[in-house]
Amino acid sequence: MTLVLILSVLFLAFANGANDNFKGVATLYGSGTTSFNRALLWATITTLLGSAASIVLAQGLITTFRGKGLVPDAVILNPAFAAAIAMGSALTVMFATRSSFPVSTTHALTGALVGAGLVMSPQGVNISKLGASFVIPLLASPIISITLAAAIYSVAKMVRKRCGVTAKSCLCIGDEIVGFTAGTQHAVNAPAVSDSFPTPVLRVGQSPSCRIMYSGSVFGLEARPVLDTLHFLSAGLVSFARGLNDTPKVVALLLVAQSRPPTIGFGAVALAIAIGGLISSSRVAETMSHKITPLNPGQGFVANSVTALLVVFASRIGVPVSTTHVSCGALFGIGLSTGEAKRAMIGSILLAWVTTLPVAMILGAVSMSLMRLVIQ
Repeated sequence: MTLVLILSVLFLAFANGANDNFKGVATLYGSGTTSFNRALLWATITTLLGSAASIVLAQGLITTFRGKGLVPDAVILNPAFAAAIAMGSALTVMFATRSSFPVSTTHALTGALVGAGLVMSPQGVNISKLGASFVIPLLASPIISITLAAAIYSVAKMVRKRCGVTAKSCLCIGDEIVGFTAGTQHAVNAPAVSDSFPTPVLRVGQSPSCRIMYSGSVFGLEARPVLDTLHFLSAGLVSFARGLNDTPKVVALLLVAQSRPPTIGFGAVALAIAIGGLISSSRVAETMSHKITPLNPGQGFVANSVTALLVVFASRIGVPVSTTHVSCGALFGIGLSTGEAKRAMIGSILLAWVTTLPVAMILGAVSMSLMRLVIQ
């Protein structure tokens, strides 16, 4: 059963990486700031750093996700119970990943814990503690994220204009960038070809893209390179925060009867999360980057800053918020603020969020039932 537990937890870590790893850098790819591969590499490195830091900075989440107070202690100490939670939540997250939907591993863990607890514990689950410790933070975090992102973006846009930094639309073909000014929503007035605007060459395998680029300076510094640097740093901070927030939740399932988390457990979980992201993150990456709302670098920077702030704060105080809910909420807020939110896709994502918990409950209960048959 110990081997089953370890394999189930590593499967959960892999699923977490596949669904979550690209969320921190989705704005880099979606805004055209960098390529998919470079964004994924940056996400992998910074998530690993966050996972390493969680050994020291996020001990409170380990206590929360051990389930103490939700079910009797005798149930918590049973490896089959932890394995059922891991398997139920992993299957839920992998199904969502294959369907291209960003969902919450935290939500899946919570649902699987309840489902397995109802099967394993004659006394049932402590509903009042479940609501206070899990449900309220999970419901409140996206609302806070949407509100903060919309408000901060409005202020940031006003400050940018007052500083004289202008936004310019550019057509990008390969490494060539051609500036143009918008005439109407569906037509542009492109400048005549000159030394300043070279003739773009579209080659096989390339696709043109439209980007917003900033021009102007603040305190003698060019706005565009400064913003691109800040955007990269903010994306890295989100990925760091995700590693900090998610790793201890998964490691908690490995603890069972141990009083202290083994460092090797953190290392194995962190590695499995990284591998999951490298192998299977492309579908969710496309949804997060291009299907929620169009993004420019400034909007991406604001969304990332809000996400990192909320997730790091929650991790530090041991509150189990969902990085997915916070990061998607920030993108929803930006889209609602600009009026360019793709409401049909947002509705589909919200539906996936609503169904995550009951699906995980069912899979957690089924997994627990199968575990009981194995150990009998």
